[in-house]
Amino acid sequence: MEDFETYAADAFPFRQGFRQVKAVVAGGIFRRQDNNGVYAAGGYLSALEYPMDLASLDYAAGRFRYVREKYLTEENRVFFSIIPDKNCFLAEESGRPSMDYGEFERQMAQRVDFAEYISVSGLLEKEDYYETDTHWRQERITDVAKLLAERMGTTLSEDYETHILGEDFYGVYYGQAALPHKPEKLQYLTGEAINGCHVYDWQNGREIPVYNMENIGKDPYEMFLSGPLSLITIENKNAREDKKLVIFRDSFGSSIAPLLVSGYSRITLADIRYMHPDLLGQFVDFKGCDVLFLYSTMVLNNSETLK
Repeated sequence: MEDFETYAADAFPFRQGFRQVKAVVAGGIFRRQDNNGVYAAGGYLSALEYPMDLASLDYAAGRFRYVREKYLTEENRVFFSIIPDKNCFLAEESGRPSMDYGEFERQMAQRVDFAEYISVSGLLEKEDYYETDTHWRQERITDVAKLLAERMGTTLSEDYETHILGEDFYGVYYGQAALPHKPEKLQYLTGEAINGCHVYDWQNGREIPVYNMENIGKDPYEMFLSGPLSLITIENKNAREDKKLVIFRDSFGSSIAPLLVSGYSRITLADIRYMHPDLLGQFVDFKGCDVLFLYSTMVLNNSETLK
């Protein structure tokens, strides 16, 4: 009967229309600042992320330090970078509660003092994110990829070709907010290095494409490296140098990793939200690898998801 109650609520006639009316009335008449934790500002939808949780930062840094002590040596160059969420550009100016993102970066960089910190926030603005989704737009972050590569000692090919999906894209915030909003178009980039690389999904024991079009119907953003997978290897057999990189990442890493391919012969992406670090030694050889911890503020501020 509990399952039936859930089904009945989801299948109620004109449910989405009623949800939109409720959301519009709550915001437009009763001046609520958000609906289901999601708010609209400047043509964008975003979820509130406040306040800064220092205990969560401590836990995240502890998990990164555990990886470092278990697998890395002085031969590994270790880097750390934080991806700000959209609230960094929307919350304060729209009157919503906002964290001090500069202080967030300082606090986290101090805790991960064994890694060289690379700040990318100065290259980002609200237009670099989808209007209705959490994530950044791949076609807008080539400068971020270039900066990361330069700081890690490699160079990238910037000869990209842009493709636009025909399907309309409604991000995760669209359904949560229940507010009317126009759809977007999702774009992705290809190039010589991206087209020639081979991707292996260790979680499911299969080769996958860089852009998996089969996932478009489920969640279009999951076309980037097939979405939330625990361990992926990208091989670039035509790389200029035999440089290897291991990225500990969340879902933002799925769209930026293809842009880094031209600078490395192998990139390994590990998501320790889905795979315990103790298992990594069975699949990943860290010898001679550069290591990048690349995480969004949302994951760091809610780090109980990290194993």
